[in-house]
Amino acid sequence: MSKISKIGSGLVGICAIISATSSSYAACPTAFVVVKGQVENAPHKSIVRVQLVYLRQQTEQIEDSSDMSLEGGTYTIKVPYYTQSRGPVVNGQFGKCNRKPKTVIVSLVQDDHEYDRISLDFARDFTMPYPGTYALRSEIVLHAPLDPH
Repeated sequence: MSKISKIGSGLVGICAIISATSSSYAACPTAFVVVKGQVENAPHKSIVRVQLVYLRQQTEQIEDSSDMSLEGGTYTIKVPYYTQSRGPVVNGQFGKCNRKPKTVIVSLVQDDHEYDRISLDFARDFTMPYPGTYALRSEIVLHAPLDPH
């Protein structure tokens, strides 16, 4: 084998070991936030947007979101999020599995116009019906004007 081949083989081996080691620490599950509700007077081609807001370094940041086109006027949106805290590596661990949103924003949007917005407190307004899934305690209603133009 040439020196280049030996070096390449060594690098591939090291990468495989690092990959296997780091994937063994990826033990935190993905959780879900489920928002259900309805829209009154939904404009044509409007969407419902759900945004998860986290408190990070004393500031609130939107980090996860999902949109859904309306069909009929009801919606159910399931937003996945990663539960691993973004803390530093401590004793070989990559953080705790306790990351949760602080606030959930639900809005009715068409193009760049926002018709309605509801801000929900995650701790107060959501319940965990089964592990890893947080559901809104009660459905919400978004409103748009009768004549959006």
